[in-house]
Amino acid sequence: MKILVVDDEKLLVKGIKFNLETEGYKVEVAYDGEEAVELARNGNFDLIILDVMMPKLSGLDACMRIREFSTVPIILLTAKAEDVDKIIGFEYGADDYVTKPFNILELKARIRALIRRSQIQSQNEGSNVIKSGYITIDTERRCAYKDEEPVELTAKEFDLIELLMKNPGRVYSRENLLNIIWGYGYQGDIRTVDVHIRRLREKLERSPAEPEKIMTKWGVGYYFKD
Repeated sequence: MKILVVDDEKLLVKGIKFNLETEGYKVEVAYDGEEAVELARNGNFDLIILDVMMPKLSGLDACMRIREFSTVPIILLTAKAEDVDKIIGFEYGADDYVTKPFNILELKARIRALIRRSQIQSQNEGSNVIKSGYITIDTERRCAYKDEEPVELTAKEFDLIELLMKNPGRVYSRENLLNIIWGYGYQGDIRTVDVHIRRLREKLERSPAEPEKIMTKWGVGYYFKD
């Protein structure tokens, strides 16, 4: 596994590099956003760790540029813990965030979880059928099942559950889901997303009031729990 670590604090980068290499990862480093984008474009990384506040190009802008050509998992390092900053990070394409100062054990756990999620996503992309517990979808036939029983979904409901199941664990804000599923030109109410999530839970969850799969991350958005 190959990881790119990007931060302008060289001592921090050195510490992260050392700890990850002791876990068996191959690690490359960069110290500004522009260098990060170039390395990401030319390298074959399994995960990228980006600091938000960096010279030349911020971590958020670097993340957005990387998303133009890569789906590599990205963890943002941020000194801010407010929900609005987390949401902004997800909007720019980040998969997760860690707030400074952080415990290296937490960072390692986040890395393992993201790489595992990425591997599941790759497996799902090679198959028409995605199954997680009691929920199954067939992306070619656009059919959904709960406990092997067929469930009727609208086109938008299917698009939504397909996106979530293909990216288990990834949190999507309401704005993000609205843009992806309904399109950037959609002028409707953002609560449309909440309505569709509620309907999906009613149709696919065993207990809609206590969902096990279609989950809410309070203050941020929705995700699928594999």
